Amino acid sequence: MLAAPKSAAVRRATLAVVCVTTAMLMLDIAVVNTALPSIAADLNSGVSALKWVVDAYTLALATVVLSAGSWADRRGRKRVFLIGIVTFTITSLSCALAPNIVILDIARAAQGVGGALLFACSLALLADVFEKGPARASALAAYGATIGGAFAVGPLVGGVLTEVFHWRAVFLINIPIGLLTVVATLRWVPESRDPRPRGADVPGQVLVSAGLAGLVYGLLHGNEAGWTEPTTVLALGIAAVTLVAFCLHELHAPEPMLPPHLLANRAFAGAQIAAFAISASLFAVFVYTTVYLQNVQNLSPIEAGLVYLPATVAMFVVAGLTAKLDGRIPVALSLTVSLILVSVGLLMMTVVDVDGSPYTLIPGFVVACIGAGVFNPVMSGLVLGEGTAHHSGLAAGINDAFRQSGIAVGVAGLGAFLPAESMLPGGSPIELVHGLHAALFVAALIAAFGALVCATTLQHTTRPDAMTSTSSPAEVAA
Repeated sequence: MLAAPKSAAVRRATLAVVCVTTAMLMLDIAVVNTALPSIAADLNSGVSALKWVVDAYTLALATVVLSAGSWADRRGRKRVFLIGIVTFTITSLSCALAPNIVILDIARAAQGVGGALLFACSLALLADVFEKGPARASALAAYGATIGGAFAVGPLVGGVLTEVFHWRAVFLINIPIGLLTVVATLRWVPESRDPRPRGADVPGQVLVSAGLAGLVYGLLHGNEAGWTEPTTVLALGIAAVTLVAFCLHELHAPEPMLPPHLLANRAFAGAQIAAFAISASLFAVFVYTTVYLQNVQNLSPIEAGLVYLPATVAMFVVAGLTAKLDGRIPVALSLTVSLILVSVGLLMMTVVDVDGSPYTLIPGFVVACIGAGVFNPVMSGLVLGEGTAHHSGLAAGINDAFRQSGIAVGVAGLGAFLPAESMLPGGSPIELVHGLHAALFVAALIAAFGALVCATTLQHTTRPDAMTSTSSPAEVAA
């Protein structure tokens, strides 16, 4: 039996709650970027520990979100969403009160767990209240614009909070927002769950967490201590072994957290690679362009945030226009062109120089963010294909896992091109700029690879639901 359509008030309230919490999650990646130099000075942090302020959050989010999605399908998406808000709010306070960099990194990891619960439920809650069609397309456009826009405007928000108040304010601002969304969720958001939920995959969760943590730690430690240093080699070795073990386990587990048959679907696999690619390129490189603006160009946190503002506006406008097209352009074309624009924009940004104007970054950022504005709503539509209605929590979890692991691995991997000492106040501007050139070029290659994958795997996908329309929900499961 089909559920009765939700009222307009419930739809508006659910969309508002989802967008506000999503903005809060993305801002907590982006606002921290602008605050990193202040955090380093205040807590006397090294480069590796400083990068963990970003990566502890995104890594925890990436590794937990898969299990969180299936847990939400079983226990109720509204219930898990509320647990996520409470967890995120409490851990935000812990971040604000952290007395040293180690406690801050630990608190950020805990905050990422709360974020995973929220991300895993967001698309599922929208799918429950918005029926397939123009209304859902508009909701997805708002959701996609929120993801990209919050990330892009985050440096400005972080700059204002850091410069006017203190870097701790970037975490304290989450507390009133969290309390308000708890009230709104309890009052307006309806409960939903999967009638045939999947079981938990505890061994898979342990293996993928250990694998990704080892990979990110190895990349960060290698950049600071050396690539042949025993700890670096050990961390990367553990990552290789546990990630291979995870893949083997998923092939034989009765209810795997990442069902292997999904990756046998070319369209599904291609979509997840594309999500990883845009995160590991455009969204990961924000960390290093922000360091460049403040440490090389000597911009204040607010001035550095303003550099991103034109791109933010472009992303919002393009996301809205993309929603109005409502599937009339083939998905393969939309995603391929969007990632090509990201790649071109990143290449345009390689004009940065020690003695040049900081505003030479703006044209490249605008082009890249136009691509992101197209990408986000189209990708959200793919995740919520009509064949995934009952499994939308798992579907959202898989997509968010690829997105967040892309940011975590991208921050660690691209950072390998920038000498560690150059990123701290007083470091060599020339070395930082040379490293940034290499990081931008590699990021452009990653985005171009994502475009190639979309062109070759999604060529027959003309509508957001086409990826799954020939399979049953039980077969697709995401």
